[in-house]
Amino acid sequence: MPSELCTALGVEGSVVRTTEHVLAALAGCEIDNAVLEVTGDEIPVMDGSAGPFVRLLRSAGAAQQERRRPYLKIVKPLEVIDGNKRVVIKPSVSTKVTYSIEYNHPLIQRQTYDFDWSTDAFARDIAEARTFGFLREVEYLWSRGLGKGGSLDNTVVLSEREVLNPSGLRYQDECVRHKILDLIGDFSLLGIPVIGHIVAERSGHAMHAKLVERILAETDSWVLLTADERTLAAYPSGHGNPYSDPAQVSVQTAAGF
Repeated sequence: MPSELCTALGVEGSVVRTTEHVLAALAGCEIDNAVLEVTGDEIPVMDGSAGPFVRLLRSAGAAQQERRRPYLKIVKPLEVIDGNKRVVIKPSVSTKVTYSIEYNHPLIQRQTYDFDWSTDAFARDIAEARTFGFLREVEYLWSRGLGKGGSLDNTVVLSEREVLNPSGLRYQDECVRHKILDLIGDFSLLGIPVIGHIVAERSGHAMHAKLVERILAETDSWVLLTADERTLAAYPSGHGNPYSDPAQVSVQTAAGF
């Protein structure tokens, strides 16, 4: 149940909101079998990024499973367009994301980031990027009694000219990196790792979810590969393979969940 503000998961009348950061952490750590126990109707916001979840998952460790992981390889481009917003997935030998955002703000303006998938790159370059918002929007939410959990501890807040957080930005282009974080979490709803190049322009949760729905519906746009087929197709020499251990992993226990 996506919205422009978050991604919610629901079953039989029960709904858990703001799932995208923990889903991104699981996907970024290449963990595809986990049980999360949640009290309440929202995943804890932590510091507004996926970093705390990644650290908890890594400290817990992972168990290798006997079943080898399959992959969904895109063979035909699919696209979702809404005015000047667009997200497309195209065939590629590896998993990549190119994301562009544009805001009329001196600290953002137009930002584009190219992310080539690996667990180390995710933890280093994407996971720590925080949710961001504009002071005027935050004040409006507060005036309506909403967003009470938002603060400078878990959101990058920008006034008309500056970042209000005393610590500043973690990356100069933190905003577009966080958009990639959200996209990775949203695409984990496919339930299977995808091989393709995702290109997003001013997109958001709702459009990400629509593209996931198109992928699942248009079965002629992809093929399933075994881990061995994926490795041979993309890395015939074995060098540079981000999925060097295809018999990936499930979390047994993670403190804090």
